[in-house]
Amino acid sequence: MTDFTMKTDAQGVAIITWDVPGKSMNVLSLDGAAELDALIDQALADASVKGIVITSGKKDFAGGMDLNVIAGMKQGGAQAVFDGVMGLHHLLRKIELAGMDRKTKKGGKPIASALPGTALGIGLELPLATHRIFATDNPKARIGLPEIMVGIFPGGGGTTRLVRKLGAMGAAPLLLEGKLNDPAKARSAGLVDEIAADPLAAAREWVLAASDTDLVKPWDAKGYRMPGGAPYHPAGFMTFVGASAMVHGKTLGVYPAAKALLSAVYEGALVDFDTALRIEARWFTNVLMNPSSTAMIRSLFINKEALEKGANRPDAPDQTVKKLGVLGAGMMGAGIAHVSALAGIQVVLIDSTQESADRGKAHSAGLLDKAISRRKSTEEKKAEVLARITPTTDYAALDGCDLIVEAVFEDPAVKAEVTKRAEAVIPQDAIFATNTSTLPIGELAHASARPDQFIGIHFFSPVDKMALVEIIRGAQTGPRAVAKALDFVRQIRKTPIVVNDARFFYANRCIIPYINEGIRLLAEGTSPVLIENAARMMGMPLGPLQLIDEISIDLAVKIARATRAAMGDAYPDDAVDGVIFRMAEQGRMGRKAGAGFYDYDDKGKRQGFWPGLATEWPIADTQPEFTEIQHRLMFIQSLEAVRALEQNVLTDIREGDVGAILGWGFAPWTGGPFSWLDMLGSDTATAIADRLAEKHGDRFAAPALLRDMAAKGESFYTRFAPAKDAA
Repeated sequence: MTDFTMKTDAQGVAIITWDVPGKSMNVLSLDGAAELDALIDQALADASVKGIVITSGKKDFAGGMDLNVIAGMKQGGAQAVFDGVMGLHHLLRKIELAGMDRKTKKGGKPIASALPGTALGIGLELPLATHRIFATDNPKARIGLPEIMVGIFPGGGGTTRLVRKLGAMGAAPLLLEGKLNDPAKARSAGLVDEIAADPLAAAREWVLAASDTDLVKPWDAKGYRMPGGAPYHPAGFMTFVGASAMVHGKTLGVYPAAKALLSAVYEGALVDFDTALRIEARWFTNVLMNPSSTAMIRSLFINKEALEKGANRPDAPDQTVKKLGVLGAGMMGAGIAHVSALAGIQVVLIDSTQESADRGKAHSAGLLDKAISRRKSTEEKKAEVLARITPTTDYAALDGCDLIVEAVFEDPAVKAEVTKRAEAVIPQDAIFATNTSTLPIGELAHASARPDQFIGIHFFSPVDKMALVEIIRGAQTGPRAVAKALDFVRQIRKTPIVVNDARFFYANRCIIPYINEGIRLLAEGTSPVLIENAARMMGMPLGPLQLIDEISIDLAVKIARATRAAMGDAYPDDAVDGVIFRMAEQGRMGRKAGAGFYDYDDKGKRQGFWPGLATEWPIADTQPEFTEIQHRLMFIQSLEAVRALEQNVLTDIREGDVGAILGWGFAPWTGGPFSWLDMLGSDTATAIADRLAEKHGDRFAAPALLRDMAAKGESFYTRFAPAKDAA
């Protein structure tokens, strides 16, 4: 079985079809590249072949490079990576030159690409080497180079070709942001040349009519000048200065791929095209050998995909949700109803008053209107989605629901009441899920007559934007309930992690200490600017003080009081309460109140730190070392993740890493807390934890698991290595 096949038609057009057996999306392997290389040689040498069209036998063109190939190259070291990348460059350059005479630029055979659907990564880099790209007119197709999102950059010539085709400014959003476009926008951006209802037919027609001049790429033509100017041109110089500032401003130096990409672009723009390809390959090798790229690829692609495909799903029959009941039409319940209806599920949305239920449905209408204004939806789609949501106060409407998601106020008594009312009318085999962020599932399950069918499904706010869903398995939760929750999360296109019941579950038990540590630092007299920048320069999207403003300080007060009541004398956060309670007393409840640790304008835009912070908590004359602040903020989260694993709240480190990045934005460049500790090494991590514990208290004490790994020279991804096919 082969990945590429070729047939030549009666008019001499060789159609090379990419169709990887057993995969829904084409990915390029080394064997596949060798097959394509041989077919190109065959077609160029065959006098009866007038031209070539490269297309796909699937509904899409290709999804990128086979990551197993990349992993294999890395095992051989930097030279193996560089040689492998250069081999790919030679193939694509062969396609680009197509047998033409290097001096006269004549005698080549036209090669076009026909994209029937989505083309990503190498699936676009290959077409960029052809002489003309024809894309489908399907608006659902996506075209782009998303490599930066998983810690690498386009290393198959995409970086060099795109910059030479569009200029550094035009290529920037496509390369540095991984922006994906539908075919029409891709054509407007200059990514593809033509849109056609039948790309293959259009490409074939073009090949038969192409002339020698149609085959010469701009960068191979005499007198080529880079759009927007090269780095030594006055206009180009300013572009690259601005790009460097922009990249550093966004990444703060912690994402190696972005810096390497900019270096490849800048250095490549100073030399000829073939030398630029070698520079691109060197920088790509540099990034690929960086531990950050390994961790990001593993967590944000391989492990994320494995979890979405049900890596930890119990062996149970299909549990696809057909009719969903949502109890509570507030922001959370309305959001759950929206994403469910968007996925094609019938939804009954219940609240205590019809007005509240209708308002919940209106939330979905508002989101759809925004999508329409951005040309991401249509009036017809809006009508279809809204027709699936039935707002009501009548619990009898839940009859026939196979899954209930309760999203009422965080009060055990209120949750118990709606649980009993729902179970009185829903089918005996229906699964009941509670959306809670802090209340123990085992305690809430006491209100259920079917505790084996009771489970926690913790959504993150806002539901329509947040990718993670935390599924909490209670002590009595059965496997079918877990399977139901996982299948539901898959239906609504979110990423699930499954954890066992414990206080704050997984995400909140890690993020609350992060916020608290920032508050402790403030109370100790650390400059708030230093606190926030230390966090952001470690890759956290928000500093701890900004984060608590976003979450709301009044919620933090409620959580603190409930936790203190539950823990009694063991409660560890008196110092934190001293700050947040004082903020609450002054009405500074966070962004929603227009006043928190930051000041805000009438539109909710941050205006800088509240000047009163310096009065309430004066800045100390001596400030802690910057690295120590960073270690405190990172270790307080990471050590808690280890404890969650140690205590069997987490059962899979993949879920710990993926959940941390998607749930609260744990420095994505690290690949997650377990990957970051592996980068440091268990011995180094233990030593740092010991130093922090000695200076700042037992909250930094190294867990026994980490200490044992340090003694044995182990890492998390060696001791807890998942199944080979999943990670």
